[in-house]
Amino acid sequence: MFRFGNQKVFEIGGVKIGGEPGENPTVLIGSIFYGKHKIVEDEKKGIFDREAAEKLINEIEELSDKTGNPGLVDVVGMSEEAIKKYMEFVADVTDKPFLVDSAMADIKIAAVEYAKEVGLEKKIVYNSISPESKDKEIEALENSDIEAAVVLTYTFNVISSKARLEALEKILPKLEKAGISKPIVDTFVMDVPSLPASAKAAMEIKKKYGFPCGSGAHNAIASWRGFRNMFGKEAEKSAVLIANTMQLVLGSDFVLYGPVEDAKIVFPAVFTLDTAYRYFARTKDFIEV
Repeated sequence: MFRFGNQKVFEIGGVKIGGEPGENPTVLIGSIFYGKHKIVEDEKKGIFDREAAEKLINEIEELSDKTGNPGLVDVVGMSEEAIKKYMEFVADVTDKPFLVDSAMADIKIAAVEYAKEVGLEKKIVYNSISPESKDKEIEALENSDIEAAVVLTYTFNVISSKARLEALEKILPKLEKAGISKPIVDTFVMDVPSLPASAKAAMEIKKKYGFPCGSGAHNAIASWRGFRNMFGKEAEKSAVLIANTMQLVLGSDFVLYGPVEDAKIVFPAVFTLDTAYRYFARTKDFIEV
């Protein structure tokens, strides 16, 4: 049972994230409308199966009610038109905060402008700010009332925890300029070898800065092209589950677990982990980090 000291807890749209292990339930974030998501009919126009999308979000809400683990969605847009439609839909279907995400800066900026227009600024988490983030992104955030963002400690040195801390230090001035007072740190998983470095960096960042930490750990298996050939499609589920929970065992606060369809396997696993930590925390038998 780890204890870091001086941990920050942020409340984002009514959801608490961060703190010592066992203090708050782990936040579980699944991606929706991602590339080639089967519920999306036209990625550019943002045409999708609304009934299927609502069913997926409702399933997450039910799992969240059962476990107490907040279940958020990471809304991925492939065009400015699409992400606005997705945001409108998600805001209507759930009262939880949600992430806005895209590989293109202009699309994320469009999401920021739309959030300002319709009053969603306190409900969204910008995903993400990294050392590579463009000035125009920071300016868009500065001119908004958005407080929360994922901070991606992107580095070419994927197996170095130190490089991730250095990346965070480069990002901190951007956060201040952008007005981001509620950063949640994604310690960047690219592949299986990067999992330990990501987990170690999270422990070091929590100890030094107190920020809530996590990662998109499912990337470790998604990027392993030979895994399915080696073990088969079904085996991926157990491997993804290990990747998603590895960092949580070591004290992280959230995980971007991949497609929302994986909620049904991720929630019970993380609930088990959280329950164990919550009860053990009462013993105060800590490992001081």
